Amino acid sequence: MTTFRYSPASLRRCLRNTCLAFLAASSGLLTHIPAAATTTHEQDLSSNWAFRLLPDDPASTKYVKAAQWHAAQVPGHVHTDLLAHRLIADPYAGDAEAGLQWIGNAAWEYKLEFDLDEKNLNARHQDLVFEGIDTFADIYLNGKKIATTDNAFRRWVIPAKTLLKKRQNEIKLILHSPIQRLLPQVQAMPIKLAGNYPSPFGDEPRDAMTGNFARKPGYHYGWDWGPRYVTAGIWRAVKITSYDDILLQDFHIQQDKLNAEAADLQARLAIQSDQDTTVELEVHISDPDGKQIMSRSMRTGVKKGYNQLSLPIKLDNPRRWYPHGMGEQALYGFDLSLKRNKQLISRVKKRTGLRQVELRHDKDQWGQSFGFVINGVPVFAKGANLIPFDMFPNRVKPEQMRAILQSARDANMNMLRLWGGGYYESDAFYDMADELGLMLWQDFMFGGGVVPGYDKKFRENVVAEAKDQLLRLRTHPSIVLWCGNNEEETAWKDWGIGKKLTEENPIFAEHVWTGYVALFGKDLREQVARYGAGVPYWSSSPSNDLAGKANDSNSGDKHYWDVWAGSQAVESYLSETPRFMSEFGLQAWPVQRTVDAFAARSEQKIDGPLIRAHQKFLAGEGNQRLLLYIRANYHEPKTFADFIYLSQLMQAEGIEMASLHHRSSMPRTMGSLYWQLNDVWPGASWSSVDYFGHWKALHFHARRFFAPLTVAALHDKGVTRLSALSDLQQEQNLQWRLRIMDVNGKVLRDETLPLRLPANSTKELAQIKDTDLPPQTDTKTTYVVAELIREGKSIARSIAYLQPSKFMQLPDPGLEVTIVAEADHYRLDLHAKRLARAVWLDFGEHQHDLSDNALTLLPGEHISLRLDSTQNLTTLRDSLHIRHLAELQSTQP
Repeated sequence: MTTFRYSPASLRRCLRNTCLAFLAASSGLLTHIPAAATTTHEQDLSSNWAFRLLPDDPASTKYVKAAQWHAAQVPGHVHTDLLAHRLIADPYAGDAEAGLQWIGNAAWEYKLEFDLDEKNLNARHQDLVFEGIDTFADIYLNGKKIATTDNAFRRWVIPAKTLLKKRQNEIKLILHSPIQRLLPQVQAMPIKLAGNYPSPFGDEPRDAMTGNFARKPGYHYGWDWGPRYVTAGIWRAVKITSYDDILLQDFHIQQDKLNAEAADLQARLAIQSDQDTTVELEVHISDPDGKQIMSRSMRTGVKKGYNQLSLPIKLDNPRRWYPHGMGEQALYGFDLSLKRNKQLISRVKKRTGLRQVELRHDKDQWGQSFGFVINGVPVFAKGANLIPFDMFPNRVKPEQMRAILQSARDANMNMLRLWGGGYYESDAFYDMADELGLMLWQDFMFGGGVVPGYDKKFRENVVAEAKDQLLRLRTHPSIVLWCGNNEEETAWKDWGIGKKLTEENPIFAEHVWTGYVALFGKDLREQVARYGAGVPYWSSSPSNDLAGKANDSNSGDKHYWDVWAGSQAVESYLSETPRFMSEFGLQAWPVQRTVDAFAARSEQKIDGPLIRAHQKFLAGEGNQRLLLYIRANYHEPKTFADFIYLSQLMQAEGIEMASLHHRSSMPRTMGSLYWQLNDVWPGASWSSVDYFGHWKALHFHARRFFAPLTVAALHDKGVTRLSALSDLQQEQNLQWRLRIMDVNGKVLRDETLPLRLPANSTKELAQIKDTDLPPQTDTKTTYVVAELIREGKSIARSIAYLQPSKFMQLPDPGLEVTIVAEADHYRLDLHAKRLARAVWLDFGEHQHDLSDNALTLLPGEHISLRLDSTQNLTTLRDSLHIRHLAELQSTQP
């Protein structure tokens, strides 16, 4: 079974700034703090479940052992339960995928026997609560069917008082295959709706895909970066909630007014009462350092039924929450006690940050802007798109999530877009983002394909889902946008889906589009306005919020896939200047030891069957697209190790080019989010951090090109453009240096000039035409170096090459390396006699963590890196492998 591996240094990064208090002070759905005197009780039902393949399912004749009862993990998934009992092969190892498709086409049974806790026994109300069921389930309690479910993203609260007993209660769930449940209905449609990725295994016809009709994670049906595992299970917590006559249903902090001088807040409560009565509220407020600074209390009457209460709170000189790089991530604590006649009914803790968020979407000289403003300050969004961390969410541990999020912060990112084909993340995830200062663009869970928005029941189901998630997540300051869907509007308008459907049946096409507008233009917008705590709403990405073109460079946000999907040259990035780039990307393979985790070295061939099984783009043909981009600028890979190295170099340099162009185009462009940050399994993808948490070359580059203060040197069409870029909130007085050099260190031009760089700005420094270069310039050996200098020290560098790498004449760099032991780590010293382009340091199978990698050293340059590893010095010295671009040049015919 695959496991995550983290080095001591990466775990140290992961735990830096960790606040363990979020476990008790979660800002998600109400979690009542246990107290002996409370009248609201919760009994966890996560233990002692059993599962089996439903005995009358057709698959039971072949998979006999699966049809026997086995212990189950809840929260969990069918696939992981089967794996735990060795009833299936590891879904990630080798080419197991095809042989496991029967699981998603079968029906499963889960059961639990339990006794009712004494605290719950005599309560007037007893509710059975499922925080998440994936997806189509019939629920039985003590032999009686009490509910059916059809949405993995909803919370199911089922009154159970009349059926629960003191002893020997039984809960049973029948989980139906979403494919088998929906396929007959989809096949019966006279005109089909376009789906996403057709199954390569024949369990669904290509024209009758069921995924866009199911409210479950879309990526389970397969994507171009992950396998197809249509799993099922009780994937969130299960509990009994009991109370007498008063239930605290919701508690959140509403921000009415906020500035540097004061915060006008309200503690808002929703209470359900069986009678007219009087309650007491008490709220204790703690500052971001954990010190209690204020208490507020109120005694008020409540009516029988549903009540909304509000307790005003005013804070002077509040410490506001800011994204990473702009200020502190100040988080206040709010400890609520609800009492009646001095008896504690409920006690709940919440944590939130105080911040204002605006999505600026104004008409201007270019079209219509798209940019985020936090606490009155425009923010250039730097980051990536986040996909699920695993095919099976219950396998994701908090430390793994934190390591990936910490990697984003360490790469100077301030925003992640939670893509709509996955699932709404756990409370712990959003707590981490709050702490780390990572703004979150949160999609509703629509990853693509045409959805039946014309169906009233479907829309009502989605609205209920949206309400559940908004109530759970609205206290998180990290969430700065709710977006209706991923790519559904542009698919209709730009990909020919709407046109094709209109040609087939214009009346039905209009019906489908009207339903789309109702769901994403009205229903979800209204839910966000009502429950979203002031966070903006955007109907689709990319779009201009239903106005005109869906994927326009001059208005709204942009997905740009002409490079990669459209096979255009990577240099085309420099001709695309959007208002906000929310998707663009290039693929690469993960590091060698990640590939080794699922494929033996003998099987690692560019077109080998096992490698193709872990390359999901173009159904396994994606390596040919990778070769297209490698061959355009680099030399031909001779081995699979070459292929890994060159794919990562191509990805890193291409995304760096695009991101620096986006930053240089501020304020026209106000965001650059590449696709994608992470992986769902080990394989080829667009990620910068692989499934095991290893950084690809791109992530090391991202730390440099997303630095708050940096420089861009971009060469295109015979001109090198130099720009200084700053996200800092203070003016910078610096110097900038221009050098034109050759690969052996000869300096053809060297100038240093003063630079005053305004706060939060970009400034063009120079444009250098190739025709204006010194007469002795040979573009095959010459490059342009731009640097920012503070107090005599270089703090940022960018290099522009005048020819594609494959045409350059790179000498052996004459690298010299030493590794020495220091107090609690090693130091690696590296020296280059000549230009050392794209240096990659690796220690094979041995665990290690380097402070930097994917480096270019100028002639004569010396650098020192921190190296953390559990290996001894001799092992590290012997296993060190250094790659650089010149060695591939020397192997070419």
